[in-house]
Amino acid sequence: MAATAQPERTTAATGGSAASLWLVMMKAHRSIQAYVESTFACMGIGLSDFAILEVLLHRGPMSMSAIGDTVMLANPSMTAAVARLLRQGFVERKCCGGDRRVRTIGLSDAGRALIERLFAQHERDLEALMADVSPADRAAARSVVKTVGLAAKAKTRGAVAA
Repeated sequence: MAATAQPERTTAATGGSAASLWLVMMKAHRSIQAYVESTFACMGIGLSDFAILEVLLHRGPMSMSAIGDTVMLANPSMTAAVARLLRQGFVERKCCGGDRRVRTIGLSDAGRALIERLFAQHERDLEALMADVSPADRAAARSVVKTVGLAAKAKTRGAVAA
């Protein structure tokens, strides 16, 4: 009986396969997300609320759908989070131009003060987490992850269109 050819495992064994890279990226994402969520819990805020406040800080007032698309929250989660932030006084609804039907969400003064303080702490926490990663390695990792993410996004759109 002829031996069945086995797939070459040298690429996978050395970590060079796409599957190996995906697995490492997935595990790293889970670990980093758990770390970030724990630091947010210490600050008294959840991940989705932080993400909304952060995008408003850096991009300014936006529609609910634009915020949801940016922070990757589904409509029901987005509605609940914005309602919570409105009740807490951290965001405000604003009319957009002459059309009173179009409303945007923006930071209130209290929300701006909160997210500026929280974001500064978030940056310090991430710097501490990545202290052993050189600036060159950070840049290389960012480039690779961005390239893979953009390729996945393009292929996902192509699969949906097909």
